[in-house]
Amino acid sequence: MASFRFSVLVITISLVIVTAYSTLDADETIEFGYVGPKGPDKWGSLDPKFAVCADGKAQSPIDISRTKATPNNQLRALSRDYYSAGAKLVNNGFNIAVHFDSSAGTMNIDGKNYSLLQLHWHTPSEHTMDGKQLDAELQLVHKADDGSMSITGILYQVGNGDSFLGRVQKHLKELAKDKCGPNEHSEIPLGNLSTRQLKRSTRNYFRYTGSFTTPPCTENVTWIIFGKPSSMSQQQIDALKAPMEEAYKMNARPVQPDNGRPVNLHDEPKKV
Repeated sequence: MASFRFSVLVITISLVIVTAYSTLDADETIEFGYVGPKGPDKWGSLDPKFAVCADGKAQSPIDISRTKATPNNQLRALSRDYYSAGAKLVNNGFNIAVHFDSSAGTMNIDGKNYSLLQLHWHTPSEHTMDGKQLDAELQLVHKADDGSMSITGILYQVGNGDSFLGRVQKHLKELAKDKCGPNEHSEIPLGNLSTRQLKRSTRNYFRYTGSFTTPPCTENVTWIIFGKPSSMSQQQIDALKAPMEEAYKMNARPVQPDNGRPVNLHDEPKKV
């Protein structure tokens, strides 16, 4: 299956999530990176719209400390209803993502439904657990009708292959043939893609208020981080990195200060 390459002026912030991760107009062009003069420590100075990347007090990712997290009996078990939707695999130039043509399901938080719009991978993980960085992180981005955002983070360590990634893995080889710089993206249609495999049960999860982890680093995002890491094979991690230019193969923003933000823990007792 052929991939389709699209060129824009510089990094396509508007393509990260057309309706979510971007507050830039389609014709605005600001490049960011993960190393060098446009790396994470310089994001706030690249453009006035990115100022919160440096000045914000509720930035993501953060380190999740199991011992410091606050058990919260008011938090409910995650309620998710994921299903099939038209999708495309996208090399944004700075990450690999799956964009859905319409909502691929919903997650309910505090009685409000958030629609699943897209998901993308970071290698290594952006969030750390008790100071340890894992091998990868999958972020599922949801948006409610009122515009509020929620992102679910699943951390991965090298081990058995991940079944969901396995469904799109062959298309990563096609993306790898069409290298994208930071001013381009390419995509491969996936047809109808089921997301039910992402609805895995989790006995505990952490919840805090943070931000997008790429510019413009918009805050007031509800983050949910699964407490138990999943696994993917080293071959799958290599496949995720293969389409990326060298400077973007390691595309994790460093952890940010928590500035006293509470991290709440939902921990269901084990069934006897």
